[in-house]
Amino acid sequence: MPTKSRQSSGRFPALGVLCSGQGTNLQAILDAARTGRLRARVAVVISDRADAPALARAKRAGVPASFVDPKAYAGREAYDRALIERLERAGVRVVCLAGFMRMLSPRFIRHFRGRVLNIHPALLPAFPGAQAIHDALAWGAKVTGVTVHLADEQIDHGPIILQEAVPIAPGETQATLLAKLHRVEHRVYPQAIQTLLDGRAAVRGRRVGIRRAPR
Repeated sequence: MPTKSRQSSGRFPALGVLCSGQGTNLQAILDAARTGRLRARVAVVISDRADAPALARAKRAGVPASFVDPKAYAGREAYDRALIERLERAGVRVVCLAGFMRMLSPRFIRHFRGRVLNIHPALLPAFPGAQAIHDALAWGAKVTGVTVHLADEQIDHGPIILQEAVPIAPGETQATLLAKLHRVEHRVYPQAIQTLLDGRAAVRGRRVGIRRAPR
């Protein structure tokens, strides 16, 4: 049975989460909302893959979750219109990309301008793209990290809300580095979401000033 939690409370702003895979960052968001570390609720989860474990995670938490098949639409714009409709119906205030492996159209970005967050396993602008962990290891980098940024029309490009460095140890593998990055991602993504919801992120071009949270 779905767990009873803060997820169902209409008193909190609604989040929409787009996922393509395991949904570990989705789980971190759900957990943070359930415990009150994130004053928000996940209103809807959407995946572009029918077999994404993220959908099962959402359903276990009692959150409406659906597979929206890209093949059912004429192109990216039509697909993104369908996503926009579902997110708007759920009253979503902020869209969180959590391993969503599709590039969003300019229409989608314009519609939710300044309200789409993405998390990336590198210190952008270093190592953008889907192979960020592999690329950091292949380059021989000594440090990588996690970036939470506002999405724009380019891949892994928008203004940075939060970053945290993660050292790369000698003999590090993709699996060990992924585990280290996940621990950081699961902590900082809810923090960045709350910062945006609180209106504490002042965006000026590429620069983002973060005001202190009230005590």
